[in-house]
Amino acid sequence: MIQKVDHIGIAVRSLEESIPYYENALGMKLLKTEEVESQMVKTAFFEAGETHVELLEATSEESPIAKFIAKNGEGIHHVAFGTDDITGQLKQAADAGVRLIHEVPMVGAGGKQVAFLHPKFTHGVLTEFCSGGEH
Repeated sequence: MIQKVDHIGIAVRSLEESIPYYENALGMKLLKTEEVESQMVKTAFFEAGETHVELLEATSEESPIAKFIAKNGEGIHHVAFGTDDITGQLKQAADAGVRLIHEVPMVGAGGKQVAFLHPKFTHGVLTEFCSGGEH
């Protein structure tokens, strides 16, 4: 069952250039940065109440984030929903005819289990399910 909007993922060219905007202009507190080698990204997390903002910088031209920025520029990349049953959420989505990018959850930032749904089946919004771990 979906419990909350866990985070909004934002693709950026540079964490170094982007972090000051969130800290200085918005007054948000940087919680942590982390490299997620499996996803070829460096991340920075900010807290906004119970929801987080995740900045994503590509560490390789082959990264999905690098490809996203090349096609769309910087901006909102995905919406992540926190769930207490990621496997059940994936099954529910698949049963409803949604194409899964990941049929089995993998480890993402903060040690969370994550899986994505294809945006062609979610009205253009790359959707992530996540559970466990921490930011």
